[in-house]
Amino acid sequence: MAAEEAAEAGLSAERLQEAEEEAAENGASSAGGGEAAALNGEVGCTKVENNNLSVKARSEVETKEERTEHESIREPDSNILDVSSDYPREKHLSIQRQLADLEKLADLNEAEKKPCPLCPEEKFKACYGHKLHRHLQNLHWKISVEFEGYRMCICHLPCRVAKPNFVADQAFSKMGAHYHCIICSATITRRTDMIGHINRHVNKGETESRFITAPAPKSSCEVLKEADTDVQVLPNYFTPQKTDSYFNPKMKLNRQLIFCALAVLAEERKPIECLDAFGATGIMGLQWAKHLRSSVRVTINDCNENSVTMIQENCHLNKMKVKVSAKEEDYYEALGDGEENTDTIEVTKMDANVIMHLRSFDFIHLDPFGTSVNYLDSAFRNVRNLGIVSLTSTDISSLYAKAQHVTLRHYGCNIVRTEYYKELAARTVIAAVARSAARCNKGIEVLLAVALEHFVLVVVRVLRGPSPADDSAKKIRYLIHCQWCEERIFQKEGNMVEENPYQQLPCDCHSSMPGRTAVVLGPLWSGALFNTGFLRRMLFEAVQYGLDDVQPLLKTVVCEAECTTSKNFSTHSPSDENKQEECGVYIKTPDMLAESDVVPGKRKNNEVMRNATKRQKTDNSAEHPAFYYNIHRHSIKGMNMPKLNKFLNYLSEAGYRVSRTHFDPMGVRTNAPLAQFKTVLMKHSTPTYAGGQTEGPLQLTEDVQVGDQLQAAADSKAKDDELLEEKKSGDTAAIFAEDCPTHCAAN
Repeated sequence: MAAEEAAEAGLSAERLQEAEEEAAENGASSAGGGEAAALNGEVGCTKVENNNLSVKARSEVETKEERTEHESIREPDSNILDVSSDYPREKHLSIQRQLADLEKLADLNEAEKKPCPLCPEEKFKACYGHKLHRHLQNLHWKISVEFEGYRMCICHLPCRVAKPNFVADQAFSKMGAHYHCIICSATITRRTDMIGHINRHVNKGETESRFITAPAPKSSCEVLKEADTDVQVLPNYFTPQKTDSYFNPKMKLNRQLIFCALAVLAEERKPIECLDAFGATGIMGLQWAKHLRSSVRVTINDCNENSVTMIQENCHLNKMKVKVSAKEEDYYEALGDGEENTDTIEVTKMDANVIMHLRSFDFIHLDPFGTSVNYLDSAFRNVRNLGIVSLTSTDISSLYAKAQHVTLRHYGCNIVRTEYYKELAARTVIAAVARSAARCNKGIEVLLAVALEHFVLVVVRVLRGPSPADDSAKKIRYLIHCQWCEERIFQKEGNMVEENPYQQLPCDCHSSMPGRTAVVLGPLWSGALFNTGFLRRMLFEAVQYGLDDVQPLLKTVVCEAECTTSKNFSTHSPSDENKQEECGVYIKTPDMLAESDVVPGKRKNNEVMRNATKRQKTDNSAEHPAFYYNIHRHSIKGMNMPKLNKFLNYLSEAGYRVSRTHFDPMGVRTNAPLAQFKTVLMKHSTPTYAGGQTEGPLQLTEDVQVGDQLQAAADSKAKDDELLEEKKSGDTAAIFAEDCPTHCAAN
């Protein structure tokens, strides 16, 4: 068609040229001859015809040219639309999944100089493999932007021309570093702008990359193994915002602690129904079912369809039967290998609040992304008596006092950043748990509270009844914290307003410092954070199942619960478990099953619960001290501190209870006041240098001043009491002598 149209356009142009030549010849002949009068009419007619012919030919040529131009413009536009919308284009070479894929473009295996695939020759010259590897890793890979398992590395190739710069009146353009968007064809220079550009695509729902020619293969799913349990995860499993199958390897310690708590509960009563309310990959529920076998009936729940599918695949991967709950009936999915296995895991797709309202469980674990306060009421609504509720809170910024307004919004608690902020976070979570349990007429007994770098774990036992609920509610109090010396004390029980709340603090900062020196924090949990008997049984289960990673932490927590420095642990056998008493109740063990079957359970439970309150009141004195001191925070300038273990021995020799704490590696948990803590610390510190000997006593007098004042006040008070007693006894003798003069004279 294009050839024919060009031919027609060429013919019309030739006809136009011939008509113009004829018109010129006719005009010349009419101007020169004597036959002008006779040929006037013919010449005029010829001119009109020639003019009409020329105009018509020109119009035909113009229309043909406009048509061809319009078609030539329309064709590339349609090609562009097809490429960008319908047909996926190949991704840019700067977009790769792994660093190894980027290195393959440069052929690093060959022992010869190779150029960088993302840099021009004038920017980075060809070099050997080891240098090129460092260049690709440090310059391109480390500053890349990640999206859906791909890395958009920075590119220096002549893909985008930078704005021209005028130097010495000469305009030149250079190639700028940029990123290629994996979704659209945009090239963006700054990394922050690229991240914002990707976020805008995600907000619009444009997450499917048009640069990727083929979808990611199923083999890209990675299989991870933890505690003899295999789980299949997606490539971006470590980022919860980008995947449904979130799996954090750093939470392995958390999973082992929860497993030990469940194993202890499984020894008390069998079988128990346990719920993993937020399954994700199902790793936790799979570990429960694989190791505890018939002792537990595991239910893994998640509200996301993709997560539920992933959980079912992981169950098949570990040769577990999957029981899917339907509205009308339950059906079983057989194993692929056809092996007979009694292990069955129930997988549900519900909201966590819904499933906890509908069903009752003995063990519930909550591990949402962020705070778990939204699920506490549902968890305590149907949990069975003497059951266990464990929750993992990962909203570290609010719990560790980095976002105090969020703490007030979620937990209704006012906190500040202190030296004991991790224990403060644990007590904040337990206070929220106790309030939720009390609303359901249930009390709690804290079995374990752990606060580490990434999470805060709380494990509590549920005690049904209004009396345990009242006892738990009474343990929620406010804390008075001195901002100068970090001294702290819980407010006294009662509703009466004190004239001077500073008198409750052991320190003397308010009288020696101007202004307000203390703040009120809370409400917080003021009770114990650990149960020694339960922790020892957890340690026994960790040894029995070979969980080596969690054993050092459990040993530290056991010492912290007993507030002792001894490290002699006797992991008792199951035959000795019947001697354990936890939460004020006797735990049912295999040796006690016969006795429990003889007496009706309801009356026996009531008797045990009545005895529980009595035992709890008598055991309050044996609780570990609240909070701890950081030895570095209270060190003396110019003095060398003693070793931490030696310092613990010094405090123990001074008559105080002392232990280390898992909250802080340099923390000391003790019942000694801060003034005595500083006194012992300064007594066993040595000067750092010669000049420090002159500064040492000065610093010593300043820091020990509070302790000396307290000691002097106590001594003077004791002397006054003695004098008062002597005076009273003298006055009594004088009165007796006046009343009986004859008897005194006889004597």
